[in-house]
Amino acid sequence: MKLIFYGTAAAEGFPGLFCECEHCQKARELGGRNIRTRTSCLIDGQYLFDFPPDVYMQALHGKLRLSGVRHIIVTHSHEDHFQPDELKMKRPPFAYPGEDEVLRIYGNDRVFERFLKAGCDDEYNSQYLRFVHVGPGKTFNVGEARVTPFTADHNNEYETCHIYAFSLGGRSILYGHDTGYFPECTWEALRGFRFDAVILDCTFGGIDWDSGHMGMKACAKVKERLVEQDSCGEKTIFIATHFSHNCAPFHESMTELANSHGFIAAYDGMTVEI
Repeated sequence: MKLIFYGTAAAEGFPGLFCECEHCQKARELGGRNIRTRTSCLIDGQYLFDFPPDVYMQALHGKLRLSGVRHIIVTHSHEDHFQPDELKMKRPPFAYPGEDEVLRIYGNDRVFERFLKAGCDDEYNSQYLRFVHVGPGKTFNVGEARVTPFTADHNNEYETCHIYAFSLGGRSILYGHDTGYFPECTWEALRGFRFDAVILDCTFGGIDWDSGHMGMKACAKVKERLVEQDSCGEKTIFIATHFSHNCAPFHESMTELANSHGFIAAYDGMTVEI
């Protein structure tokens, strides 16, 4: 299983879209791996987690070939994770997809509302786009993969956000953001799963935070509990991503912080083989 992290920032990006704080100014000067676009992750060229507003830039500069993506798995409806207007570029005259080349989008009811509002389900677009409703604990097939959503600790007053178990070719990952420390119902549901890689929300970096999002200390607590309940082993890879400008997520400092807790700090364009 090949994972490519095309975006590793929180909602504002890094540097922040309108921000002139010292961290954002320095990131602009340094460039390279210190530049972070909004979060997305591609698996084996066909499975894309989230569809952010930076997806076109990721296609241009990160060589993300969207024509090869067959499935988009959406964590929740926030704009930095789902920008449905761009999906309409899938159809003629904006693109000429191959015969029977349908793009399937998986998400909760709020994601579907945004999908509808963008006009993605009208008579013309529905030839190229299909929406699939998903909910916690209900495993479903995504191409050759098996996917199970779990309840996240995020935006709870508005929607049921999801983290996902994703299994393909004998390998399994936990895609764990946006979320704070997992709800107890999710911990219970995760029993029986065994992961080769765990990808976690680390929005606050070195700031101690565990509600709605996480910092590295909360990520370490999640790791510890996953190991305790035998959902992970010695060879499991732990990856932190989705960094906010508020935690000064420079590549070097995030790498040092993550490594101190047994994690890898993701950066835009990072490739991991599971």
